[in-house]
Amino acid sequence: MAAGRGEFYRTFANALQRIEPPQPQSRARGKPVPKHIHRAPQSLSKVIKADQPKELPNRILKFPKRNILEWLPSEILMKIMSYLDATSLCFLSNVNKLFCHLANDDLLWHKIYMTEFGVFGSSWRDFPKPRLTSGDSSTGLWKQKYFKALAGQDLDHWRHELRDISPYTGLPRQTAHVLRILDVNWHLRILNYFGQELTLKPCNVYFFETSVIVRWSSACLPFFNQICALELYGLKKTYPNKRAPWHSLMMRQDKMKHTRLIGKDRQIILLFLAPGFLIGIWRGQNVIAFIMVCLHFYQLLERSLFGSPVSPYFEPTVSRVRDRSDPQYGLHGYSLHFVLHNTGTQIMSEYFPDVPCHSVTEGSMVLGVIYKNNLSNHRPLSGNIRLPWKSEEREGSIENCCFMTLTLLDESQNPFWCVCSPITIARSRRPLSFDYNGDHFQMDCGHPEGRVKMELVWLHEEKQFVLINFTVLVAINKVNKYFCTNY
Repeated sequence: MAAGRGEFYRTFANALQRIEPPQPQSRARGKPVPKHIHRAPQSLSKVIKADQPKELPNRILKFPKRNILEWLPSEILMKIMSYLDATSLCFLSNVNKLFCHLANDDLLWHKIYMTEFGVFGSSWRDFPKPRLTSGDSSTGLWKQKYFKALAGQDLDHWRHELRDISPYTGLPRQTAHVLRILDVNWHLRILNYFGQELTLKPCNVYFFETSVIVRWSSACLPFFNQICALELYGLKKTYPNKRAPWHSLMMRQDKMKHTRLIGKDRQIILLFLAPGFLIGIWRGQNVIAFIMVCLHFYQLLERSLFGSPVSPYFEPTVSRVRDRSDPQYGLHGYSLHFVLHNTGTQIMSEYFPDVPCHSVTEGSMVLGVIYKNNLSNHRPLSGNIRLPWKSEEREGSIENCCFMTLTLLDESQNPFWCVCSPITIARSRRPLSFDYNGDHFQMDCGHPEGRVKMELVWLHEEKQFVLINFTVLVAINKVNKYFCTNY
């Protein structure tokens, strides 16, 4: 049966492709059509004529330049799509609007859901049964139900572990534990300009208080100038029934030209590719040594499991009602959890309960965390600022570079701005404070939604850094969108 259907579709498609488009006839009466022009079969001509609008009976017919499958009726296309799996339907929905509408049909996803999970899915009776006439309207309920059941079949058992929220970070305390129990993994897909693809499994995963660092390294990594795109996928390594794991797209970077130099040593050059990829390149060879990424714990489980192979998971937007009685609504009540770390050690981890707003200048909300003139609030760092790295055969350390993990909470202790990014330290040209005798440095990290500025002093006798000034700038557009204000 399966072989017969496939042979029929191939024969039908080949026959349609051999049909050449009909040429328009000349407007002059009696002028013969050249013999080298072939006419379409009578059956296909009737279908084309019947599909034309009645108000234009003399309209000249032109063969459209599009996929031949789009000529087929929706019933036949739906029949063909019924033999595809969920991954193929997701890729097919990105071809054009027609395939996007048909591939999201509730009847197709209801069949896939019932085949995979049967009637044992939770609350499956709450979803309406799809109509028998497919292709008319797609609500997307059964597609969403399938994704949630696919990613959350073990998550429901551990969901109670995520209810314990830390008052300092605003995140579940057991995020790292649940990620390990569910066996969540992150794969990196590398595409070059020659159409070749390379998928890498992580070599090392480093868990911290509010973030995780993933590193990939291989002896077959390509040249840096040959890469056209990087894609980060989340997946579960163990699945029941021995089926292929579902890949959830988390991050994609297409343009490899917009890179920023982070640091270097005698062996590698470290480049930062926004929004989060850190690439180490062998000096003088242009060959990639390793790739790292730092992921924030905020909704990391959802982003790693609930996305699709072609689009990442997006947090549902929650509309807030503006408090008209408070003229400074959205500009106060913030708290901050800040961590400086590398792949092995934690340099600094502090919680600031009350972060006041200085002003709103140049399109940003300025939050003062540590003041230079308040010596009691200065924070010493527990280690040197450096980033250890490791490849297949070599290892080293880059000075004056580390990772920053920032979690800004609103007055309800909900995460408002979460950032994980590499940050570098640079020597200041002028003294930043006369209260300390030492070398003065600055740390600056830019982000599309804000900016972080820090000033430090290196004490030679104590051999440690002291943070003397700390300012966080948040884009005012983000504040207006979140709090429905107009500052």
